[in-house]
Amino acid sequence: MFVGVARVVLRLPCARSLKDRRRVVKSYKERLKARLPVVVAELGDVESYQLATLGLCTVSGELTLCEEVLQKALGMARSLADALLIDSAHEVIPFGARGSSVQGGLEQSLEESVLTDKYQDE
Repeated sequence: MFVGVARVVLRLPCARSLKDRRRVVKSYKERLKARLPVVVAELGDVESYQLATLGLCTVSGELTLCEEVLQKALGMARSLADALLIDSAHEVIPFGARGSSVQGGLEQSLEESVLTDKYQDE
């Protein structure tokens, strides 16, 4: 399992109000969600109407697919008519086959028999 994360910082030189800013950011977020398997969150100062910082995340069983999705998302940011991509960073984090290296969770609890022992007494 691979988790791809990216940070996108957009400058919105034509935005004269928060309404203008929201229009551009919302349009980009909706296009990303419609075309790519990503989750998008707005980060940072939402009151600054000429600057927007977004966080993106995608999960895949293949490293190349994660990289491809993030590159497409950054490409879409570069092609925005009303915004300039002024900074971006991305990383793909491996978690082993089917997420086997993720610590904790239900599987670990079951292996330790914590849940099983608790409910056998009832």
